[in-house]
Amino acid sequence: MDLRGRAFPGVYRLRVLLMLFHTMARIMAEQEVENLSGLSTNPEKDIFVVRENGTTCLMAEFAAKFIVPYDVWASNYVDLITEQADISLTRGAEVKGRCGHNESELQVFWVDRAYALKMLFVKESHNASKGPEATWRLSKVQFVYDSSEKTHFKDAVSAGKHTANSHRLSALVTPAGKSYECQAQQSISLASSDPQKTVTMILSAVHIQPFDIISDFVFSEEHKCPVDEREQLEETLPLILGLILGLVIVVTLAIYHIHHKMTANQVQIPRDRSQYKHMG
Repeated sequence: MDLRGRAFPGVYRLRVLLMLFHTMARIMAEQEVENLSGLSTNPEKDIFVVRENGTTCLMAEFAAKFIVPYDVWASNYVDLITEQADISLTRGAEVKGRCGHNESELQVFWVDRAYALKMLFVKESHNASKGPEATWRLSKVQFVYDSSEKTHFKDAVSAGKHTANSHRLSALVTPAGKSYECQAQQSISLASSDPQKTVTMILSAVHIQPFDIISDFVFSEEHKCPVDEREQLEETLPLILGLILGLVIVVTLAIYHIHHKMTANQVQIPRDRSQYKHMG
């Protein structure tokens, strides 16, 4: 009985140590993040990298702006007027993140944590005509803002912390193993805890990959958004039509030149029989 009684505390302590080690390992993995925004040539674009076990597992480049409506008192101090705060994600922001096989997350904080952005990505499989296909998407966005912060808000009535969340979001849908790229602006509506207020998140210059990064600090093949593909087609279509028109003109001129040369070298047969005696 004494041996068993001594063994149980030892096993219990070992389990506790293993749990603590596992928890510390997870925490260390979550903290392995980098803000590389200083490398961007676009002053409005930020670059964030999440790394686990010394390997890049999430990369995100984008410019983000939030349009936040808020109430202020009118000059008569009776009526309320809705003003608008334009809040941009700034360089030097604090960043956190975590990576998983089917779920990854990026968190960004700026202006002394007055503002916080959380983006949740999921990877899932679907049954298609060609068989199972895997895709990833942005499934949730949460934006926390403090309307008592004086840089962007001026005398807000309901000053304080508010949380704005997306609803049934499915954005940036991309085939698994590829990165998502879109230079065009994209808007996402977020329902705020401030009553009857909707926050608009505007993303632009986006290049994101939250799963399946093969090379360290290198995006995989790009999956372009439909807007970029359409704009690219609109830019290249006049060039293609111009090349086709130029080719038609060259071919036409070449045929005309050959025909004219053949006609000039052709022997003219006299119509007057009296001229035959002068031939030869």
